[in-house]
Amino acid sequence: MIEWLGIGHLFELSGTEAIAGFLTPLAVCALFFLAQLVLPGRRVPGYVIEPETGEPRSYRLNGLLVFVIAEIVWALELTGMPRDWFYRSTLYQVAGGTVLCLIFALLAVFGGSRGKVERPLAALWEGRVLELSFFNQRFDVKMFLYVVGGTMLSLNALSGAAYHYELFGADSNPGVFLYAAFLTFYVLDYFIFERVQLYTFDVIHEKLGFKMIWGGILVYGWLYILPLWGMAVYPDPGFAAPWRQVWIIGAPALFLVGWGIARGANMQKYTFKRWPDRKFLGLIEPEYIEAGDRKILCSGLWGVARHFNYLGEGFFSLSIALVFGYFSNLWAWTYFIFIVGLFIARQRFDDRFCEEKYGAEKWAEYRSRVKYRIIPGIY
Repeated sequence: MIEWLGIGHLFELSGTEAIAGFLTPLAVCALFFLAQLVLPGRRVPGYVIEPETGEPRSYRLNGLLVFVIAEIVWALELTGMPRDWFYRSTLYQVAGGTVLCLIFALLAVFGGSRGKVERPLAALWEGRVLELSFFNQRFDVKMFLYVVGGTMLSLNALSGAAYHYELFGADSNPGVFLYAAFLTFYVLDYFIFERVQLYTFDVIHEKLGFKMIWGGILVYGWLYILPLWGMAVYPDPGFAAPWRQVWIIGAPALFLVGWGIARGANMQKYTFKRWPDRKFLGLIEPEYIEAGDRKILCSGLWGVARHFNYLGEGFFSLSIALVFGYFSNLWAWTYFIFIVGLFIARQRFDDRFCEEKYGAEKWAEYRSRVKYRIIPGIY
């Protein structure tokens, strides 16, 4: 079965290496915890309001610095760990990381003195508290999840590319290196605009349970490289010159289109939440529907579809499916299938949540004004 799936190379560790792989996420989280705590950061207010003070919650951000240092440490092998280690031991790390996330979730949900839990399994999955921070808010758990997950997404992709090059050398598939570059750019962009994350649904509304902790660390950091599990052992697809240029240029172009849509939509929403009357990019006038003390943005990219940013993520995931050059291989499409399924389901959840948040009448008015969910003219 394993060989049929094409992932036998991920089970080639010795017993000692397998144990080391299982424990690697624990070491990673410990090092990232120390890095976030010790390295300098900037204090910024977020969107969440502290109920005790009525003021915006303060966050200490240093994700970009942590990311850059981690990339340098990995590239120069300063820990003595070979560059392909993260990829070769990925299955054992997923197992160890899942156990670690379960322990984190148990502490977040049942630790402290929060009273009796009537539905413990549901509480463990969903969480009970929106925020957890320590050391006078010097360390915020939600931002820690994204720093670990984002950085490890890049490092796992780069590690897979290193493994691929060791395997094939001059016959390497350039699509594997483009794939690692896509994800590294994606993560770098996230950390450059790290403050925008403070205005997203996850930070504002998601509780700290196993779903968010496992999703933020393991799914984001390790499982998003699922296509590479199968595609790292395929050499250059060997396209003829004209088609090779279409492939090598087309996949990155599609990636940039997707990134541009997602980044643009998220920046417009961020601008609107911080400065409701400011034109986005100095050009797009903010139009909105008032729902009590809340406002529903319905102009610019958010007037095209209710979750136009998800379309950008869809183009991004499609570029990943195509970049390997093996268009009929199911492994290449795993991330695309996951993202499309995730965001279709999430969009429907968001609609129900927003109907409760803004009121059925106002949300119906918004839906009549912005008719499409994700894809203008189609869906």
